[in-house]
Amino acid sequence: MELKVWVDGVQRIVCGVTEVTTCQEVVIALAQAIGRTGRYTLIEKWRDTERHLAPHENPIVSLNKWGQYASDVQLILRRTGPSLSERPTSDSVARIPERTLYRQSLPPKRKNVVFSSFLNCISGNFKSRQF
Repeated sequence: MELKVWVDGVQRIVCGVTEVTTCQEVVIALAQAIGRTGRYTLIEKWRDTERHLAPHENPIVSLNKWGQYASDVQLILRRTGPSLSERPTSDSVARIPERTLYRQSLPPKRKNVVFSSFLNCISGNFKSRQF
C-alpha cells in the first residue's frame, strides 16, 4: 500500500506500507530519502486539528479509523529538532557558571506547650507537656 506524506510542502509517497508498519519506520524511510538527519514526528492533520502520532502507532490503522474522512486527512513529517550527533558538544558551548545553593536547617526549638481538651478547659484542668 502507498502512504502519502507531506514533507516540506511536497507530497511524498512511501511504498510498501502495511497495517503493521509503524510511524517510526515511515519517519526513518522519509528522513533517509530526503537525506536530512534530525528528530522527526509524523502528524495527522484534519482541517485545523493536528495530532502527533506515537512512534509505535500504525499510520494505516490510524487513517482507517477516519472512515469516510480518511481522504481529507493529511500526514505531515515535521522536524522537531537536531539529532543527538548534531547537538553542540560541551566544548563548543560557553559554560554558564553554576550557582551553588546552600541549605541549612536549624534545630527544632523546644517549647512548653499547653495542651488541653475541651473537657479540661471547662473543668479548669490544664496539663502542660514539654516536647
